[in-house]
Amino acid sequence: MRKQLEKQNKVRSSFVGIFVRFGTKTNYHGFPEKTVLLENIRNAENDIVCDHLWFNYTKQFQSLGDIKQGDAIRFDARVVEYKKGYVNHRKFIDEQTIDYKLSHPTKVSVMI
Repeated sequence: MRKQLEKQNKVRSSFVGIFVRFGTKTNYHGFPEKTVLLENIRNAENDIVCDHLWFNYTKQFQSLGDIKQGDAIRFDARVVEYKKGYVNHRKFIDEQTIDYKLSHPTKVSVMI
């Protein structure tokens, strides 16, 4: 679990992450959707809040143009909790836990 993010639950703050690579995921309709991987996410106090996060490749990220591995990306985001883990309703197995992520990134920019 991301303990640093848990302390800031439901708070919108500024963060900086290092761009690693693009990826894809399958969306709700079964089509591929582009994603962005950021590592070493730090808050405004320069404390590492999580080791990595995946974001959807939104218009905010698209507006950055050609980003390269190692670029520092600054953004504002809200800390939200979500459930992760395995669920099997037929066998009544629920191994979900609460974790925290950054949601709705805005003011996305490349730091120089």
